[in-house]
Amino acid sequence: MMPALTIALRFLKEGRQQTALIVIGAAVGVAVMVFLSALIDAVQRDLIDKTLGTQAHIVVKQRDEVARPLYEPRSAERLLRAIQQPPQRLRPILNAKTVLEQTRSTPDVQAASPVAIGAGFAVRGEARKAVAITGIEPQTYLGIIDLSVRLVRGSYRVGGSDALIGVELARQLGLSVGDKLRLLTTEKRTVVLNVTGVFDLENKDANERWVVLALAVAQNLLDIPGGVTEVDAVVANVFDAREVAAKVSRRTGLSAESWMDRNAQLLVALSSQDSSSKTIQFFVVLAVALGIASVLFVSVVQKSREIGILKAFGTSTRTVLRVFLLQGLIVGVVGSLLGCALGAGLSLLFRGAVVGPDGRPTLPIEVPAELLLGASVVAIASSVLAGYLPARRAARLDPAVVIRYG
Repeated sequence: MMPALTIALRFLKEGRQQTALIVIGAAVGVAVMVFLSALIDAVQRDLIDKTLGTQAHIVVKQRDEVARPLYEPRSAERLLRAIQQPPQRLRPILNAKTVLEQTRSTPDVQAASPVAIGAGFAVRGEARKAVAITGIEPQTYLGIIDLSVRLVRGSYRVGGSDALIGVELARQLGLSVGDKLRLLTTEKRTVVLNVTGVFDLENKDANERWVVLALAVAQNLLDIPGGVTEVDAVVANVFDAREVAAKVSRRTGLSAESWMDRNAQLLVALSSQDSSSKTIQFFVVLAVALGIASVLFVSVVQKSREIGILKAFGTSTRTVLRVFLLQGLIVGVVGSLLGCALGAGLSLLFRGAVVGPDGRPTLPIEVPAELLLGASVVAIASSVLAGYLPARRAARLDPAVVIRYG
């Protein structure tokens, strides 16, 4: 190995300009891979945070009522030709504790919380706004949506008559912390609440409609004592939500809908971004590999006489093969180190340059060690593979021919 390494380093030193160019090319390729991967990952995380920040990954609820066809008792003939879908009414989960435990015990489920949701009106003076009455368990619901960090005014107090409202609803009704708000349901049930906090979920619909109150108060208001309308859950990996939802559905016997089913367009966008990232990385790796291979091929042609002399002095074919593989390895290692540093620097520069009105980064790009390691492995592997064909050609050179004819 040492003779091959010595010869490889000598060949690289003799062709300094070629070596510098190919190392720069490899470094730029690795930098592009690191920067684009970090950027696309940041965009995906931002989309997921903004979309899933106001909803659960999995929603467990009663199955929709389905109309059943009516048949003649003594035949298989339908009495009704057209079957009309019945209107869906509020059907609570009465065995909520059992369903909650079954959901929590499902593998990959990080947290679950019971929720009672229904339609109502927020009334203040002459103003009336349609709202979504959302009853929660304050502590367990923090594992689903952390409303405590979303507050713009007030404190996270939900219990008794205390409630939280969205920032848009507060603006439209002229409400602030400490004000009273009356909720009215379609069944004419009513309750007066004390506004203890105003939250901003960065979602216009949620900010306009959500009124978050204690679960027991919502149950009485919606006339479902002891029941809940759904059990919300979050999973460790958001892209596994559909598979986990299927497991929850089998365990509970209820409908379990994942965020992927409710946000098909977002899923398509994320898949397209991921495909674009992989396509770009493939062509970057291909360009780097072709560049390294072309330089090493030129090196074989230029060093043919030297290679012939080495073989004539007894240098083995295996050693000659190692010389050019080691050249590819050295270029890959040096290029990946420089490229990782350049890619990380570009990512941090972009993060600091693109900021919002509040001074915070618009896209908080992160460059994890796994990304740098993966890009380095890809670059080094492609460099070694790129050196294989030139190495084989060099190993097959006939020393008598190349010494005589050059």
